[in-house]
Amino acid sequence: MIDLKDKQVETVLEEAIKELQTDDECRLVSITKKIDKVDPLHFFMAAKQLGGNRTFWTDSKQNLWLTGAGKAHQFSAEADRFEETEKQWNAVLDQAIIHNPFTVPGTGIVALGGMSFDPKKQPTELWKEFKPSQFTIPAFLLTRYKNDHYLTINIYVKKNDHAIQLADELKSIEAKLLLGRVNHSDSLTITDQLEVEPEKWKNSVREATEEIRNGIVEKIVLAREVRLKFNRQADIAIILSNLINAQPNSFIFAYEIGDNCFVGASPERLVKLEGKQLLSTCLAGTAPRGKTKDDDIRICNELMNDEKNRQEHAFVVTMIKRAIKDYCTEVDIPDEPVIYPLKNLQHLYTPVEAKLKDDHSIFDIIKQLHPTPALGGTPRKESLAFIRDNELLDRGWYGAPIGWLDSNQNGEFAVAIRSALIQGNEASLFAGCGVVKDSDPEKEYEETKIKLLPMLTVLGGKQ
Repeated sequence: MIDLKDKQVETVLEEAIKELQTDDECRLVSITKKIDKVDPLHFFMAAKQLGGNRTFWTDSKQNLWLTGAGKAHQFSAEADRFEETEKQWNAVLDQAIIHNPFTVPGTGIVALGGMSFDPKKQPTELWKEFKPSQFTIPAFLLTRYKNDHYLTINIYVKKNDHAIQLADELKSIEAKLLLGRVNHSDSLTITDQLEVEPEKWKNSVREATEEIRNGIVEKIVLAREVRLKFNRQADIAIILSNLINAQPNSFIFAYEIGDNCFVGASPERLVKLEGKQLLSTCLAGTAPRGKTKDDDIRICNELMNDEKNRQEHAFVVTMIKRAIKDYCTEVDIPDEPVIYPLKNLQHLYTPVEAKLKDDHSIFDIIKQLHPTPALGGTPRKESLAFIRDNELLDRGWYGAPIGWLDSNQNGEFAVAIRSALIQGNEASLFAGCGVVKDSDPEKEYEETKIKLLPMLTVLGGKQ
């Protein structure tokens, strides 16, 4: 009995091969089909057994899940990275043969990736595998949208390829991916935890407050690093599973390069695009959750009325409004923030809705928004200069845009906070806080400890 889905793959490949004119020519072929239910984490685990890098994304409402296996195509940029990344993405779409009968976000050709926080910062060995802008189109992509599941196969074909042979090879790999299971390994234990130069970091906070009091800047965000060692190599699938369970209102992501994997659970959306409908998020101002309901309400009320946190939040709202006004119409921003609760923390939150103008793209918006005052400071140029000269770490992709975009003009990017760079049996965790003129170094240090909790907890640590 002929499987119509497999026959469809063979037919699309055969037609694509026929279009090629010379032996040297090759084309990216993308085929999306609807499949039975598959667990995204099982797919992620199976992808490890097949070799090649993996990618993962789920949004804060867990409506959309993307799990990528392997690499069909990768593009990166250093100079003029926003423009160059968009140029390369459009070039891929212009040449590709796309078979996608669905209008579902995250189907068709999908690229997942991210960018560095500051390409002008001198890079270190820690982030040597991660480019200033780098995106991967997976060889196999599992998309779960609401209750439906889709599989996208991406493959380059040449004139001398044989469609039947390629289809059989793809079918064999597909079967292994779709039958994957999560292997529950022993608990991950932290054997060593090193806070990287905490006293020097506190001193940099003091220097930042002096800079602010001198009227050069209004706010500077300073980040710090904690280095961990584990009893064994970290299992990214288990870490993702723990993050999904522990941080259900966050964007969960993973981008793997060899033994390096940047993984996190960010509460902060940078931008979401569905066609022309744009959604951004102002998320700044932080407090812990209470131990009791009454305690939680008290802390919530204090956060809503705290001058420092409200000022910090207002910086972000003003910046986003200014950043998108020339690129969008129908901009809608509420006058007052609300509380956005997470398991360990709560934040001030204001949504921003707008309609993107026809001659602009998601890359234009990312370029305008990054970095927000919540991750850089304000004014942007001066705060970034201070961070570049005084911060004790190379942020790499921490605090920068990470996400996905598809060939149907959909995409979503989060701000890569609450994150860790996993390197075999070691990891670096990152957290930052907004420094203003009256900031106290000890209090800011305690705030970063709270922000480290989401990742530290799932990695087996205690605060």
